[in-house]
Amino acid sequence: MLPLCYAGVAGNMVAYACKRSFELGFEGVVSFTAKTKLIEHYQKTLGATLISSQQMAINTPQARILVKKYFPNFIKIE
Repeated sequence: MLPLCYAGVAGNMVAYACKRSFELGFEGVVSFTAKTKLIEHYQKTLGATLISSQQMAINTPQARILVKKYFPNFIKIE
């Protein structure tokens, strides 16, 4: 288990990537390669979808949730 000081760091980074995706016109969609041990965790905490053995994606509905959580003043996602 990671130290408490790292709690929420991955969520914040993924939310930032989703925010940039919205800003660039990609509807918040991002994908990333996950370590096998973290796949279930990312599914539960980020709403990520497994699209191949270790490749995961955050789709628009989940991206909206993450961006609203970590960047509540960002208005470009509606």
